[in-house]
Amino acid sequence: MQLPFKTLEWVGDLPGHLRLLEQTLLPQEERYVDLDRLDEVVDAIYRLAVRGAPAIGCAAAYGVVVGLQDARDESADAIRARFAEVAERLIAARPTAVNLAWAVRRVAARLASERDTRSGEALVRAALDEAHAIAREDAEQCASMGRHGADLIERTGGRLLTHCNAGALATAGIGTALAPMYTAHERGLALEVYADETRPLLQGARITSWELDRAGIDVTLITDGMSASVIGSGRVDAVFVGSDRIARNGDVCNKIGTYAVALAAREHGVPFYVVAPLSTFDPDSASGAEIPIEEREADEVRAGRLGGVAPAGVKVYNPAFDVTPAALVTAIVTERGVLERPTLAGVEALLREAGRID
Repeated sequence: MQLPFKTLEWVGDLPGHLRLLEQTLLPQEERYVDLDRLDEVVDAIYRLAVRGAPAIGCAAAYGVVVGLQDARDESADAIRARFAEVAERLIAARPTAVNLAWAVRRVAARLASERDTRSGEALVRAALDEAHAIAREDAEQCASMGRHGADLIERTGGRLLTHCNAGALATAGIGTALAPMYTAHERGLALEVYADETRPLLQGARITSWELDRAGIDVTLITDGMSASVIGSGRVDAVFVGSDRIARNGDVCNKIGTYAVALAAREHGVPFYVVAPLSTFDPDSASGAEIPIEEREADEVRAGRLGGVAPAGVKVYNPAFDVTPAALVTAIVTERGVLERPTLAGVEALLREAGRID
């Protein structure tokens, strides 16, 4: 499905720059920003100008190139030495989204494979080729997840609920959680989507409702506190969400508020589907308890998008993510198919088949 916007792309050759749709300005303004310095890429990832695990991974891969390209006239050894600093800065920008570190490590592996390369220019070009491959594969994976997820929608019905944004704006393709909706829409299935607003940064209100509306899909915005009531009232056939990291046992880390939606879905017998590529699985995290949860600035809650809603000095707890236990997940939709009722054995079998673990 061709969408009327592009989340991110590399412009030019070497030197070139990363172009992003500035998501902090949506829905009021659709503006693209061009980034040609590493600190700009790190800042864009941190402040959510680009967000969503796959898109962050793609941005980080291109960020490596941004961080290295002005030294391409130096030796390959100098580029390799510089890479360590570039990688550290990028990974520190958002610690929870596993795709970020995964993409940087993948570029690192590509550079390591170019062990006979003596030209800095050639090594930076290899990094750019790998970043292009990551973005291309992400788009292909989104299309595959869309097909698998749309098959589920045909079985359950098209009245759906989603939390935060796991759409095209979170990937280099048509999204993760929203990909089944786009594919089902293209198949001619009737859809009615409820989008949680997603406090405190309102990604559902600002971004999900914007992109679904732009794509011609019937979307209704609700506050986070309404989701359990909407699910319980019989208005929802299935829940589709994305993920920023999935532990080895199938526990799912996603935007704060997802756990509450999963509990409501279980209580009312509504399927709860997680849509994520295999790159989002973290075999090094045995369970959700081992996933680092990013805590963000207090003013995002006290005086964020909604203005000053709390006393200036009041204490704030502001975790960006929560963990939904695997027992609450009906299935995980990946590019390789649907993993029903995820367990440690099931996740390990999937990762082993994909060559992610031995």
